[in-house]
Amino acid sequence: MQFAMLLSMSVHYKVTNCVNQFRTERCLTQEELAIAVGVTRQTIISIEKGNYTPSVLLALTLARYFEVAVEDLFTLTYE
Repeated sequence: MQFAMLLSMSVHYKVTNCVNQFRTERCLTQEELAIAVGVTRQTIISIEKGNYTPSVLLALTLARYFEVAVEDLFTLTYE
């Protein structure tokens, strides 16, 4: 299905992430990651729990920190 068609439909979008996986693979605490990317530990907790969708700037910063594409960290899903 084309993206334009999806936009016109009544579809709910959700952003999922695997920030926790990348963080734990590198043996980082939430606090260490937060300091490295310039946010609070609570922000990292909220992102990992899926309670907060980061700004484009923060998503790009996290991807750059982990040296991966944004799409490796965040996925757009349809409900």
